[in-house]
Amino acid sequence: MGRRKKKGYLHIVTRGMAVLCLFLVAACAACIGKDVRKGIEKGLKQNGSIPYQEVGISDDELSQKYYYQQLEDGEKQAYKEIVQGVKENVEEIYVHASDADRTNMLFQYVLKDFPEIFWCDGMTTSTSYEGSEDYTVLKPVYLYDAGQKEAMKEKIEASVNECLAAMPAKDTDYQKILYVYEYIVNTVDYDLEAADNQNIYSVFVNRHSVCAGYSKATQYLLERLGVFCTYVTGTTLDGQSHAWNLVRCSGNYYYVDTTWGDPVFQATEGEEVNQKQMISYDYMCCNDGELFKTHTPDQDVALPACQSMAENYYVVNGMYYESYDSKGALQKMNEVISSKSNPVVFKFADNGLYGQAHDSILQDVVRRAAQNLADWYGLQEVKYQYMDEPELNKITIFWQYE
Repeated sequence: MGRRKKKGYLHIVTRGMAVLCLFLVAACAACIGKDVRKGIEKGLKQNGSIPYQEVGISDDELSQKYYYQQLEDGEKQAYKEIVQGVKENVEEIYVHASDADRTNMLFQYVLKDFPEIFWCDGMTTSTSYEGSEDYTVLKPVYLYDAGQKEAMKEKIEASVNECLAAMPAKDTDYQKILYVYEYIVNTVDYDLEAADNQNIYSVFVNRHSVCAGYSKATQYLLERLGVFCTYVTGTTLDGQSHAWNLVRCSGNYYYVDTTWGDPVFQATEGEEVNQKQMISYDYMCCNDGELFKTHTPDQDVALPACQSMAENYYVVNGMYYESYDSKGALQKMNEVISSKSNPVVFKFADNGLYGQAHDSILQDVVRRAAQNLADWYGLQEVKYQYMDEPELNKITIFWQYE
């Protein structure tokens, strides 16, 4: 019997490198003296009114943008001006805002709401000016000019259209979320050295990314499919920065983390991975209780409560247990063995139930099921592997049929 111990999430190693999800933090506002501010303001007034960014974006277009919807009415105009300016690669965006630090935060909200903005770095500088009318000038950092942006956008859209065209008919939000989850896990490798790994180009074109790319690509695809999805940042148990998603499915809010569903992310260096067989679905629509064991969201905005597990993958597929009996566990193993499939998953509702089932499954039931496998297929030797994940209250068993 081979035993594969879960690496855990405190310090997972991928290809010999510590997992880091990189985030670029907005620069602090530049401070200038009142005389300079007034001089600039006076110069602007002499040449005409302050050249605020002209906006062509309506409230309807922003109705599903989560961070925009959290703003007070007075900040929404500034947010729109930032969106418009970034989309047009404007070097100096004049916005209706009096506080430079807050303007930088609005800029971060824009990037969280618009995963398709791949050409703009998270870095920016903002300077506020006082006078007869207070305003701020925002200077984003652009990774690519307009021509490069358009060429890259064409490649992204070709890949996205191919992905969506290959999707079987999906009628429910759950089916759409699951398709996107599996598509990204199966087509992208976690790679700290990936180019453009903070944006969707790394996912749809390069096929190598980190958590920021995974999460923005998930958001982009689900938005295209008409499913509410937003981008969430925070930290893991060891304090490392991380990103994942919040979705709405069948009227309930859930968390989705495609990065932590990827077996390449979980594997150690040199370990062979069956990409499709070893997908982790713990974060395929989970509630607060499940997520907060390992993730802590940032407090920049309030997030809705995620209280349901009804659409979690393991619940939907009969792998989630709120009670335990050994006969039922053996029956489940026998069903999988009889169809020559994999894996058998036992995910328990709480630590107590997991503890009750643990020894029974691994010391008794699995041996009886292995004997059945030998008898049914005429094997002299039975091999299987299991993953024991106490932090997730989960036991997973993989059978070998040859």
